[in-house]
Amino acid sequence: MTTASDAAKRLQAVQARIAAAALQAGRAADAVTLVGAAKAQPAALLRQALDAGLRHIGENYLDDAIAHQGAVGREQACWHFIGPIQSNKTREIAQRFDWVQSLDRDKIARRLNDQRPDDLPPLKVLVQVNISTEASKAGVAPDEVADFCTQLADYPRLTLRGLMAIPAREHTDAARQLSTLLQTLHSDYATLDTLSIGMSGDLEQAIAQGSTMVRIGTDLFGPRPQ
Repeated sequence: MTTASDAAKRLQAVQARIAAAALQAGRAADAVTLVGAAKAQPAALLRQALDAGLRHIGENYLDDAIAHQGAVGREQACWHFIGPIQSNKTREIAQRFDWVQSLDRDKIARRLNDQRPDDLPPLKVLVQVNISTEASKAGVAPDEVADFCTQLADYPRLTLRGLMAIPAREHTDAARQLSTLLQTLHSDYATLDTLSIGMSGDLEQAIAQGSTMVRIGTDLFGPRPQ
């Protein structure tokens, strides 16, 4: 059983890796945001990590997110939706999350915008890019990202903040390519400041290439339950 002390040690170890990688890349130690990927983990582990100082939680599945938020408290973290989005789940996502990192269709963008409550600030969104152009992966093709960003400008309840990708393992230059694309877009979209790429096995490489946000699951929470 994972103890509060274990959770704190794991968080500190991941934070130390991120800080060291950022400093090695010539950036501030706190220049990279850690998002804890909570996929199917028990709520008790999330609570321990939050008590230890974790501030951002990423959720792949809405049902898990609802259970986690009910157990630890919606106000206890900044919540990121990082998984595929089904049309029938957009209302709950628009109401429950601070960030959506996996936006790749205009239909979903429109629904999130229309269903975002007026009493909440605009939903921060990242465009998911299929940087490795894999047929099995979700995401906007790199050469279509600029046009998709133009479409998002029509939605006042969304704030475009950057790009996200889940590259193929062998695509070792993905973060650098995504960083270049982000810089190209920045002249037209002043709010673009976030590049979400990098997980437990490659966070140093991703940060060296420009990542500003990493999504860590295994090294933070341990193996996912079967």
